[in-house]
Amino acid sequence: MFNKAALTLFLVLSLSIFCNAHDTGSFKTFPINKRTSLTRRDGVFDVAKALRSVAATKTKHRQNLINFQRNKDAGTLLTSPEIVPASLTSNTIGSEPLMDVAQDLEWVGNITIGTPPTRFVIDFDTGSSDLWVPSTDCPTPYCRAKHKYNPSASTTSHRYPGTFRIAYADNSTVEGNNYTDTVSIAGVKVDNQYLAGATNITLADTSNPMDGILGLAWPELSALKQNPFFFSAISQGAVAAPVFAFFLTNTSASELHLGGVNHTLFIPPIEAHPLSADAKGFWKISNGIVELDGKKVLSGIETIIDSGTTLMYGPPKAVQTVFAQVPGAKPFASLPGAYQFPCQPLPKLSFGWGGKQWEIAERNFNLGQTGPGSTDCVGSLLAQDVGLGANTWLLGDSFMKNVYSVFDVGSKSVGFAQLSGQ
Repeated sequence: MFNKAALTLFLVLSLSIFCNAHDTGSFKTFPINKRTSLTRRDGVFDVAKALRSVAATKTKHRQNLINFQRNKDAGTLLTSPEIVPASLTSNTIGSEPLMDVAQDLEWVGNITIGTPPTRFVIDFDTGSSDLWVPSTDCPTPYCRAKHKYNPSASTTSHRYPGTFRIAYADNSTVEGNNYTDTVSIAGVKVDNQYLAGATNITLADTSNPMDGILGLAWPELSALKQNPFFFSAISQGAVAAPVFAFFLTNTSASELHLGGVNHTLFIPPIEAHPLSADAKGFWKISNGIVELDGKKVLSGIETIIDSGTTLMYGPPKAVQTVFAQVPGAKPFASLPGAYQFPCQPLPKLSFGWGGKQWEIAERNFNLGQTGPGSTDCVGSLLAQDVGLGANTWLLGDSFMKNVYSVFDVGSKSVGFAQLSGQ
């Protein structure tokens, strides 16, 4: 339940290194898979899927801002978790391998809900805060082939007042009833977790293997106005440390790690950056620097790190400035905000926050040719106003696949480290 005090996110902006507290606890594997690819098998950029991805991203963050405003006005924001006591260091670290579903659009893994447990395939999203899954009362085509939540079959399920609703840009919706129940991920078990059992899901993509979404952002973005799963895990002492981490890769099993970090997947140190003073429930950091081919193009940008977003987005004028430095680059007419440029040589784009510049690998920047036989390719950086502020960038999987990403609730920071083997 939310306390009636606003979460204070003001931090003195400075570069820091994560401490050894991340080393505590045992180790478990938690796989996640990728979503559908934006590159067709013939190497051509899939415009139709990209259009759906852009629309979903803009809608999600529009809903986030609505949720933030409602929670702010209601005066019901969660108080920041206290420093985790030393007694928690003997508790669980859960590591869930992330499954790759047809390359690069979505990262999903398994969770269980209820008693006895029912398995669900879930998209883990640092850009939202709620957990929703289809319920047995959902008759729509999207729900037919999905795992479904049956509250009457769970001895730990409890209905609580209120309903849940998200409206998407294409007029599709997710709506349902609110419950609490036991939720487990890789041995990390949370009792009385708030969730939505959807009774009506009109999403068009019925082939998506995802059943629902589990949000890993801060409580201010919750449409349910309740603690997200990981915050509940911290308050119940279910994790060894208030830290989770993502390892996303094109070629091997990806992973979500709960309660610490997996030292086999990165090369120290972890470069940590405090959340922005106006983070508003996002994993948002300040003072970003954009470089192209080793030369600084922009500085002082705000950046949100979002595992639930496939691409990278920046304000239109800023992205135009970036591509103005790329010989032969021009807007890609089939997708507003996208740019095309010669496939060879590809520009080297990187982001930094006062420390190392983290370069986007060619395989993560090149979304494919503009058409069969074309010598032009489409980039994964798009010019879009997603409503998050005139200087705010959104860095999704196209960025996160190049780093080991660490999200620390205790220190209110986001950190990056070099991937092992690079």
